[in-house]
Amino acid sequence: MKHLSTLIHGTLLSLCLSCTTAYAQQTQTDILIIGGGASGTTAGIQAARMGVKTTILEESTWLGGMLTGAGVSAIDGNNNLPSGLWGEFRTRLSQHYGSLAAMSTGWVSNTLFEPSVGDSILKSMVAAEKSLSVLYDAHWTNVKKENNKWIVTYTKGKRTQSIIANILIDATELGDIMATTGTAYKTGMDSRTETKEEVAPLEANNYIQALTYVVTLKDYGTGADKTIPKPAGYDPTPFLCCCSASNPYGNTNNGKIDCNKMMEYGKLPNHKYMINWPGCGNDYPLNVIEMTREQRTEALKKAKLHTMQYLYYLQTALGYKHLGIADDEYPTPDKLPFIPYYRESRRLKGITTLTINHISKPFDQQEAFYRTGIAVGDYPIDHHQSKDPAVPKIDFGKAKVPSYNIPLGSLIPEQTSSFIVAEKSISVTNIVNGATRLQPVVLQLGQAAGALAAICIHHNIQPKDVKVREIQDTLLRAGVYLMPYMDVKPEDKSFAAIQRIGATGIMRGTGIAYTWANQTWFYPNRAISEYEYVEGLKTYYPAVKRLDPTGEDLTPEFMVQALKIAGVKDISINSFLENWNRLQPGAIFQARKALNREQTAIMTDYFLHPFDQQVDFNGHLLK
Repeated sequence: MKHLSTLIHGTLLSLCLSCTTAYAQQTQTDILIIGGGASGTTAGIQAARMGVKTTILEESTWLGGMLTGAGVSAIDGNNNLPSGLWGEFRTRLSQHYGSLAAMSTGWVSNTLFEPSVGDSILKSMVAAEKSLSVLYDAHWTNVKKENNKWIVTYTKGKRTQSIIANILIDATELGDIMATTGTAYKTGMDSRTETKEEVAPLEANNYIQALTYVVTLKDYGTGADKTIPKPAGYDPTPFLCCCSASNPYGNTNNGKIDCNKMMEYGKLPNHKYMINWPGCGNDYPLNVIEMTREQRTEALKKAKLHTMQYLYYLQTALGYKHLGIADDEYPTPDKLPFIPYYRESRRLKGITTLTINHISKPFDQQEAFYRTGIAVGDYPIDHHQSKDPAVPKIDFGKAKVPSYNIPLGSLIPEQTSSFIVAEKSISVTNIVNGATRLQPVVLQLGQAAGALAAICIHHNIQPKDVKVREIQDTLLRAGVYLMPYMDVKPEDKSFAAIQRIGATGIMRGTGIAYTWANQTWFYPNRAISEYEYVEGLKTYYPAVKRLDPTGEDLTPEFMVQALKIAGVKDISINSFLENWNRLQPGAIFQARKALNREQTAIMTDYFLHPFDQQVDFNGHLLK
């Protein structure tokens, strides 16, 4: 009996310990971010800085996704728009390399860096946030919702664990969490009939942009031979048009770039090279979006092989045998990036959808999305199209756009609650994805997603119930651009005021489509006419319609009249002057001297506070 009692006691104790172990494997967090890529990392940092317990679930051992783990360490765009955490990341890179100029090593970008350095910097930024934890090498297996809580099961090593969260952010590379939660999404090219985009094809289809399996090379020095073994199925034919081998050091007249120039495209610091060459390089047409994890792994072997074939061509046919796969970048068995560069993923069906029309003519649309901006970009609409003749060809000559902002509603699903989407999976059209997919934009989208999630936690509300202006104000205080004004920087004293006034539409910037770095200018030092100022005020303050403005430059004297009619009580030239001296110390004041746009924005922002008037997700004023 004694032995039986001992056996029963031991069995019960073992069961209790098993229960305790199972319980310990289930943790809780306020915000769970699946994917530690560009968006996921900045979402986590922003939410944690707002004091909210946040967890990132990342499949690899790196942070940064396409920035680092995919090897695309040459920033596309936003050199003149160092917004928020993108600007902070660039500053950290500059500190590491010694200057911004030290990163201008290749001609494709102003900011090029070693992927491993980018990962280290992001990890140091994450480590500084006590409210943020990262689970590396963690693979989600199931996502479900119970009692308004998300329960995500994942494997880490040989253990299966789960985590409970109030808000879930999909920051995966391909929008996988949207699919598993039943959230509505689209893939492929949109129909012109649906989006009203002139450059879109007549009918929708499932074609997406080519992906690239990047390889990072290192110069091992003159005389070194780092030629890889001849890859299976090698055929140089697809690569013959990548550059002009007949005259590798000079200019060519055959429409092909010289080969040395091609190699300098993605030249990184410390004698390394990003090989991400379009056209006749290592772009690869492959759609793995709806595949399982195992199917993707198998399919991507073809993309890797294609890149190895291209590398072999560079080393043998073009003579770059001293350039070999960098042995000090990725901690992977083959020294290649963890993941390919996915240019296109699932796209959310959000409460707003950004089209090229909203970007090209933001003030002429039924929706005023520009008022709800939470991220900015200046890269052109750039699609790496498949060579498949069945794919509709887009005339990108008709797709020229100025710099732009992205509306908050593009992150919020139509139906799924307590859920936010970031990375390249936001609610934009296929055409627009060609501009919004780039690294600095995606970093900002993550920051916006983190702020949105944190405010939902603070107020215990759903993403679709937030106040747009509260999200924008939070981001603005974090140095984020709401409007893409390239001539007003975050360090300028007027930055916040001009951003707020721009986001109301009372004063508008001038957008210009310009090569590979589109522009929007606020022109802070230019004068503004009485007529332009009153026209801008009318939407917010209809009473100003009774003014009779002229084309003359706006002066403090006229502005005081307009402000008084708009509802500012007890305003006079004297009170205007008193606040002028406080807000703009050193600025010369004359009642009949022309005001410039910067001064006008500062004083309008102070006296009227139009940004405080709430707008809906379409940018319409709420009464």
